[in-house]
Amino acid sequence: RLGFIIRPCHQLLPLLLCPGLRIPRLSVLCAQHRPRAMAISSSSWELPLVAVCQVTSTPDKEQNFKTCAELVREAARLGACLAFLPEAFDFIARDPAETLHLSEPLGGKLLGEYTELARECGLWLSLGGFHERGQDWEQTQKIYNCHVLLNSKGSVVATYRKTHLCDVDIPGQAPMHESNSTIPGPSLEPPVSTPAGKIGLAICYDMRFPELSLALAQAGAEILTYPSAFGFVTGPAHWEVLLRARAIETQCYVVAAAQCGHHHEKRASYGHSMVVDPWGTVVARCSEGPGLCLARVDLNYLRQLRQHLPVFQHRRPDLYGSLGQPLY
Repeated sequence: RLGFIIRPCHQLLPLLLCPGLRIPRLSVLCAQHRPRAMAISSSSWELPLVAVCQVTSTPDKEQNFKTCAELVREAARLGACLAFLPEAFDFIARDPAETLHLSEPLGGKLLGEYTELARECGLWLSLGGFHERGQDWEQTQKIYNCHVLLNSKGSVVATYRKTHLCDVDIPGQAPMHESNSTIPGPSLEPPVSTPAGKIGLAICYDMRFPELSLALAQAGAEILTYPSAFGFVTGPAHWEVLLRARAIETQCYVVAAAQCGHHHEKRASYGHSMVVDPWGTVVARCSEGPGLCLARVDLNYLRQLRQHLPVFQHRRPDLYGSLGQPLY
């Protein structure tokens, strides 16, 4: 099932591809125009291409890897330099006990398989939320929700452990008490240079805290990542609104790979993976079900937008304080 959103000018047709499909039919929706003064002359084919993967994880780790690997290989075949996987790409368990049982250290078998996959495909991987047994596992018997960034040689270049844990009870949606099995991360990770731009790492619930995204932007981020597993109540109400708000206020690209569909009898996710540009326009979006969408990242456009609308130069920390200590 295919969905496309395109914008005039130079952007690639961001498209959703079902695994194995080679020649998609186009279904086009009109998106917002950029201001005329911000039109960019560079060819879209010269811009880095990123792939955003949407999956339905289950407690079956082996099958989850096969699904993700198929999408990553498709992304590489289509020319992407970086592929984003959602939170809990490794598995979604039925309860905290199963989560702890299925978790692994970063040096375990599963990350080893993704290391080989990145090397095989020759592209970077954003592994959006790995259930990590940290060095304190023996003492705490709890894990970290860890965003792992691999380069095209399979090396771990950055890890970010989710700092805001989702402990919420929302009517109509299954309760979420992440802290039952997970420890909050101690710090933010400085933005990392990649072939697509400088990436700031975050995870899902973090998007509700603009202080985090502003801190990453001030530290040099050009792309913010929110790999997620949103529910069916918060998803329709908040998902796109929050992602577009984070893009507009930071003048960054926002990439949000999402879980979708029914994982098991106790949990389901909203999906709607997307890429938002610094103007706040959704330039790529997945429709229903597993698949991937593609978008070009235009850093010249980002810099031009920041020049025309220099909000970071206009901030007034004398009135409302700074964002805290530098990330470096």
